[in-house]
Amino acid sequence: MQLSNNDEPIHVMDTSTNVWSTIKDIADSGLQEDPFCVCDVSDIIKKHEEWIVKLPRIQPFYAVKCNDSLNVIRVLAALGTCFDCASEAEINKVLSVGVDPRHIIFAHPAKPLSHIRHAAAVGVSLMTFDSECELHKIKNLFPTAKLVIRIRCDAAVAKCYLGKKFGCNPEKDAPCLMTLAHSLGLEVVGVSFHVGSGCDDPPVYQKAIAAARKVFDHGLFLGFSMKLLDIGGGFPGHKGCSIDRIAEVVNNALEEFFPDCGTHVIAEPGRFYVASAYTLAANVHSKRELRNEKDGSITSVMYYINDGVYGTFNFVLYEPAEVRPIPLKGTKHTTHLSSIWGPTCNDRDKIVNLTLLPELDIGDWLVFENMGAYNLQVASPFSGFPTPVVHTVIDEQGWTLLKNKHPMTETHFVIGNKPGNLPLGTDSDIIKGKPIF
Repeated sequence: MQLSNNDEPIHVMDTSTNVWSTIKDIADSGLQEDPFCVCDVSDIIKKHEEWIVKLPRIQPFYAVKCNDSLNVIRVLAALGTCFDCASEAEINKVLSVGVDPRHIIFAHPAKPLSHIRHAAAVGVSLMTFDSECELHKIKNLFPTAKLVIRIRCDAAVAKCYLGKKFGCNPEKDAPCLMTLAHSLGLEVVGVSFHVGSGCDDPPVYQKAIAAARKVFDHGLFLGFSMKLLDIGGGFPGHKGCSIDRIAEVVNNALEEFFPDCGTHVIAEPGRFYVASAYTLAANVHSKRELRNEKDGSITSVMYYINDGVYGTFNFVLYEPAEVRPIPLKGTKHTTHLSSIWGPTCNDRDKIVNLTLLPELDIGDWLVFENMGAYNLQVASPFSGFPTPVVHTVIDEQGWTLLKNKHPMTETHFVIGNKPGNLPLGTDSDIIKGKPIF
């Protein structure tokens, strides 16, 4: 994540403050023009509590690729999650906050040689594979690794389909790969799958778990000590979304195919934990009114903001997306069909095609919710436009829960409703953020 303040302290809000009032205070300061995000840690805590209730058998391994903020990693580690890493850099980031390497799965089926060597050096032994090539690499570089075979089972509807790139055929390829692993003296301990990121096809989990059971049994037949089932990701995380349908399918399928509680079941949620925790504010810096040639009436308005598809809205380029702009100020009576454009000179830098918006002025702010997953993580400063800074907040209840849970300490928090790196025109300790010792 290309963030200059990735390790900014978490600001403890009082009961009169929330994410929206924080955004408004920053925007109204007159000292902030670049886009910024507010991350609400309390939202992440609520998501974790929901997971525990609805998927009680499943240990979450947070998908770091989704959002690798150090604050997010620390918070989730304190809550008891483990981590799904896809690279040497992600492994190092998770280890840097004090996570036990045994709490990491190297869940990339096609790993560079140097990354396998690094995993061996730091003790991250649990890793996935889906090909003969990968088995031979692991045999040469990390023969004591604990291997999880990744099978393919694709959702009918998802934001990002992964099966074309990863996962072996569970009926044709998996038995041969496991036989090869056995002949190489490698240790296979489990089966994994990923139905696709942002899954909207809950029944596919039942199909995938049933397929995993057959592969699991073949591993037992070969003499492997099969202990692990990894059901991957795909869990939605936007405001208003629910994992109830997926949870019902998964829980019923586990009861049918893996009733033995001795099987360790894990998952790789990413969007679920962080999508709704981040809210973006972007500034309107230019506008253009398109008019009817006959009577001069406004037909639509083009608004240009300081973030775009080469920044936080990159997902618009590669996945179906509904972007909902919310004016920060109170709505005006006059509304127009409006399009929203990013700051670069590229004509593909279009965020919203046409939507009905109240008339906006230069300097007004638009707010976008659900911006925590695969947004900042892959944003770039194309054409010299900065990626948003992130200001992280938490309510007092969340602070009380986390402040002494490893790897969090009281030094990771400051009391104050505003980020301390923004000079909002006052010397108050509440504004600056008073350290807690």
